Amino acid sequence: MRDITQEYSSLTEYAVRVLDIVVIFALAHSAALLRLSVPLHTLSNSHLIVTYFCAALALPMLPRFEFRVLSHKHPFAVTFCQMAASLSLIIGVGVLFVSLTQPSHALSWTWIATWYLLSVASITFIHLLIRTCMQSLRGHGYNQRRVIIIGYGAAGKELHKRAQHHQSTGYVICGLYDASASICPQSGIEIIRDMHTLPSAIQKHHAHEVWITLALNESSQLRQLHYLLRNSLVDVRWIPDTSAMSLLSHKSGDFLGMAAVELNCPPIRDVHGLLKELFDRIFALCVLILLAPILISLALAIKFTSSGPVFFSQPRLGLNGRVFHVYKFRSMQLHAESHQRLTQATRNDPRITTIGRFIRRTSLDELPQFLNVLKGDMSVVGPRPHALPHNDLYKDKLIMYMQRHRVKPGITGWAQINGFRGETDTREKMARRVAYDLHYIKHWSFWMDLKIILWTAFKGWTDRNAF
Repeated sequence: MRDITQEYSSLTEYAVRVLDIVVIFALAHSAALLRLSVPLHTLSNSHLIVTYFCAALALPMLPRFEFRVLSHKHPFAVTFCQMAASLSLIIGVGVLFVSLTQPSHALSWTWIATWYLLSVASITFIHLLIRTCMQSLRGHGYNQRRVIIIGYGAAGKELHKRAQHHQSTGYVICGLYDASASICPQSGIEIIRDMHTLPSAIQKHHAHEVWITLALNESSQLRQLHYLLRNSLVDVRWIPDTSAMSLLSHKSGDFLGMAAVELNCPPIRDVHGLLKELFDRIFALCVLILLAPILISLALAIKFTSSGPVFFSQPRLGLNGRVFHVYKFRSMQLHAESHQRLTQATRNDPRITTIGRFIRRTSLDELPQFLNVLKGDMSVVGPRPHALPHNDLYKDKLIMYMQRHRVKPGITGWAQINGFRGETDTREKMARRVAYDLHYIKHWSFWMDLKIILWTAFKGWTDRNAF
């Protein structure tokens, strides 16, 4: 069954951040009415400036100070102290900013104190209420992330214990891998003895994450694990078991209170992913509206110059391997293809129609994919989606090939503006395209997307490899 709460958990988190801003802004007005009996806008400009400044500062700052409340004994006290400290800094910086820029206008300290206390109490209550609702949903099987732990030494056992004890995190252990016979059968958890069955176990349990907690003397298995998990579209976390040694320095993330190295988590996620998706939808809608006359003209030309439908669709792999149908303007005569083999278009391909040759050369056949972007199946910028037979062909020939699908496929991409378009009839051509796709995923930024879009708009519609 599809779990909407899990799919849109990042959107929920972002909505909470926006709610924090709205509450802080609204309580600034309420504090003026409660303590000064006047609307906020009637006070000096300094009050409005500090309100807007602190509301804007809270969006990036509050998440940095917030941490998961793993204690079940005093959740209110922990959350209250956390909010009190973070809002003290935010409002303090706001007051300092106004004092330096507006020295002639005095702020009302009564208003500031009232605003601060109302904000701490209200945001603490809201966060606890949301956390309680999320815990209730997870108690009923929603908004959970299923996990397989690889390695069951000290680190693996400790992570398992913490995940079970702190159910509010939403992690559910569905499988444990250990080559020895030391793990006793556990209710609802598969005990995996053969490492080669890990990919099938991930698929069987619809796992979202894999936690690697191998002991240091088992680190030689990491290369084998890397190969086995190459086609598994899940988040992989490496939690080194360093309990037996002291390290002078080790840069790693904090995960459930333990050092962790994230091996397979793309940067295009969480708030960044939401901003990218919002941009994609707005950009696609604008393109479809602005290019409507061209789209209609092309559709009529295709309809009246060859028999068959205007649009052509094929199944492709989207985000995390989800199948969707990509749209294109039909550029070939109707013909039958084998389900097991797809023949790529070649130069002077006799199947291509007259109008088809033009729209393929200019990439106008790709324009209907902005409909895929509006639907949420694709992004404006990302790795180009390949035909399913090509995925089956190359996933075992090229290491990391399937990791292209950790992000949404795009209409254009880093590989395309660097000349890797058109036919990929050799392993070397595909390898170079995949290398550029992985470079894009690893080094993604919003400015990189804009650069690719601008390059495509001015130079990327025609290419000698497009036919």
